[in-house]
Amino acid sequence: MSESGFSLSISNPDTGGLNTTQKLGLTGVAIGLLAFLVAAFGPGTQQPLLFLLVGSTFLTVGGLVFSYQTYATKPKGIKNNHIMHQTLTNRGLWGWVLGIFLTGIYVLIYWFPQYLEHLIRVFDPLSYFLRGQQANQWFLYGTFYTGLVLVMGIRMIWKYRHSKYQIIRTSSVIFFQLGFAFLLPHIMVKLHQPEYYFSYFWPLDYDMFFPNTTTGMLNSGTLGIFMLAWGSLLFFIGTPILTYFYGKRWYCSWVCGCGGLANTAGDEFRHLSDKSLKAWKIERYMVYSVLVLITLITMLLWVNSYTEGAVFGSATQTLVSWYGFLIGAAFAGVIGVGFYPILGTRVWCRFGCPMAAYLGILQKYFSRFRITTNGGQCISCGNCSTYCEMGIDVRSYAQRGENIVRAACVGCGICSEVCPRGVLKLENGPAKGRTGTNPIVIEDGKVGLRN
Repeated sequence: MSESGFSLSISNPDTGGLNTTQKLGLTGVAIGLLAFLVAAFGPGTQQPLLFLLVGSTFLTVGGLVFSYQTYATKPKGIKNNHIMHQTLTNRGLWGWVLGIFLTGIYVLIYWFPQYLEHLIRVFDPLSYFLRGQQANQWFLYGTFYTGLVLVMGIRMIWKYRHSKYQIIRTSSVIFFQLGFAFLLPHIMVKLHQPEYYFSYFWPLDYDMFFPNTTTGMLNSGTLGIFMLAWGSLLFFIGTPILTYFYGKRWYCSWVCGCGGLANTAGDEFRHLSDKSLKAWKIERYMVYSVLVLITLITMLLWVNSYTEGAVFGSATQTLVSWYGFLIGAAFAGVIGVGFYPILGTRVWCRFGCPMAAYLGILQKYFSRFRITTNGGQCISCGNCSTYCEMGIDVRSYAQRGENIVRAACVGCGICSEVCPRGVLKLENGPAKGRTGTNPIVIEDGKVGLRN
């Protein structure tokens, strides 16, 4: 033992068991979940504020206590001990149980909210405080979602507190989710203004440029016009400029709520992403197909609006309904989050997000961002590929000493963090020649650098 009390043994001193403080934290989480479960069967409607305070307090404090004891009390550095052997994080029994539970919750929220009516009423006090009106299933969902990003974000900061990049990046997604995607939209409703999520825009916010939505914003006065202008500027000007300088990471890993949940609550499941060539081929076909589809639907809606329905009639609305059901709800929500414990955390981002597709095109062909590699130092341990949530075989690039310039990369930086040799580095440099050629030359059995 060292003077600090930490074991300096070469063998792993972490046995994988839970200590007393961790058990107390999990007990708090269990009590919080139990409070909301009891409320869902009716008693919560009689004393909503009590159940709201008890449930949220125990969930939050219990989660923070467990996370603090698990990560903040240990020496700085990567902590993925036992992750390949735990049933929760290796597609075992508890992983499937959690996946089924999350999927079921999403199905109830999206299509059967009447079964959550009693639980929704528990959140009325908070909803009246923020929105000035009764809660609905989307307020319930947004509250839990934001709370999860907040608690698990703090856990992420404790886990990666040795990395300034991870601390700032995680703080950023917490800020944008809490402020721009939760508090601000609800406060606007209380002020009798349109509910608008400033951190989402087209094509992720797929109906933003639909004729009805655009007309509604224009008719909402100054604020509505500002929101339409804000979304348009971000899409046409802000996104290309920011992606040119920083790659798609400025949005996918720093701002977007989908990425925020994946990089906080989903951190323990990132290694489950499929790294096969087959998955990469499917990914490219699917994600760009969704982008083409929503672009086509938007154009058809404007044609139909201009011709007053003379061309396509009700067909465009049918397309919108199916897109909202299959892509906006089933894929982005149910599969995108519900399947975290089975398929990894970026299923939606990899295979279905049109925003990721748009950003990916810009990143691959018009960006300064790249991940540089020092192939001479690579020991082929495979940590980088294992923990890439986007399913990129990072090791294959590192072995060849090639820069990583991939449309899918979200610049989370975990590949660089888990590398034991410092082979990988996230950089913004001149756009010209960033893909480059392999700087490692092997001639006559000798390794050298290309001139």
